[in-house]
Amino acid sequence: MIRFSLVCDQGHEFESWFRDGSSYEDQAERGLLTCPHCGSAKVGKAIMAPQVARKDREAPPPAAPPQPVALMSAEEQALRAKVRELRAMLTDKSDYVGERFASEARKMHEGDVEQRAIHGEATGEDVRSLLEDGIEVLPLPTLPDERN
Repeated sequence: MIRFSLVCDQGHEFESWFRDGSSYEDQAERGLLTCPHCGSAKVGKAIMAPQVARKDREAPPPAAPPQPVALMSAEEQALRAKVRELRAMLTDKSDYVGERFASEARKMHEGDVEQRAIHGEATGEDVRSLLEDGIEVLPLPTLPDERN
């Protein structure tokens, strides 16, 4: 493969790769080369400085290893750690009732079962109904990365 710098009759410069020099010549003769900027088919080779490796030059120093990118500040990381800690404390000190959350919360409110801390799943409709009936419920804190 060979790369040629090309220029159209409007002065737009661009590069293109060819299998070899004769591939360029063949495509140019058949009018298959066009400028990607203006569409002109009058395209020719531009002056190009060859890139030749020289042994008398020092090799460039090795690139520094990539450093991890901090997506969050130290304060944001600390806040997220506190939210995780709070969630762990709340779930450790409560009973998981799964999809029965709304019915269990209602039974406790009505005095049918003993009051205790619970957590589980509830639909938006269930939560609205509980709140309308004066039953206090709160969502557990979650972080975006915990839902992915």
